[in-house]
Amino acid sequence: MNETVVTVQGAFTAHFPPERATVRVEVSTDGPERGDVFSRATEAANSIRASVGELHNPATGPVTEWSSGSVSVFSERPWNNEGAQLPLVFHATIGFSVRFSDFAELARWIEVIAVIEGVVVESVVWSLTPGRETTVTAEVRSRAVKDAVAKATVFAQSIGLGTVRPIALADPGMLGDQGGGGQVPLLRASKATMASNSGLSLKPEDIEITAEVDARFMAS
Repeated sequence: MNETVVTVQGAFTAHFPPERATVRVEVSTDGPERGDVFSRATEAANSIRASVGELHNPATGPVTEWSSGSVSVFSERPWNNEGAQLPLVFHATIGFSVRFSDFAELARWIEVIAVIEGVVVESVVWSLTPGRETTVTAEVRSRAVKDAVAKATVFAQSIGLGTVRPIALADPGMLGDQGGGGQVPLLRASKATMASNSGLSLKPEDIEITAEVDARFMAS
């Protein structure tokens, strides 16, 4: 019986609507007096904490999780265009991360905090819940394996062989014959990030999950 080894790569990509949005916010103040800079940053941070606290409920949302750092204060002596050193300037910063399950509430909350002095909304990152991501990742990986089987079957039939049976399955690059390429991650989840300097978009972005698998078959 004629037998031929067939080695292929299967792949599958799927898109899923996001279930969570993580907002990253920074409070930033500056000025010539350390105490004033610190006070203004603390006041703005307290306003954000109060607004988040009203919405926070880990089980029902709209805010399921949030965190913040402590106020960081530093100073510098800037230089002007003529090369002269200017008086000391103090800076204070504090960052927040807030995760929403309700995207309408997210938009309303951003409208509220965006007008607070010193507040900058840096980004919004769309994601799935951990449980949902685990489920859809398994589904996408399974479809990648099926794609490998279908591809190997076509290859076998094209040379007059009828059946294929798997003899090896591996993450990309792990079968040892990939021509110098490094290992490619099996899972790639694309989460859209919108930086404030390019215009903040609150339109939910689908999550892309891609799985790839190397497979070797014996065709007969």
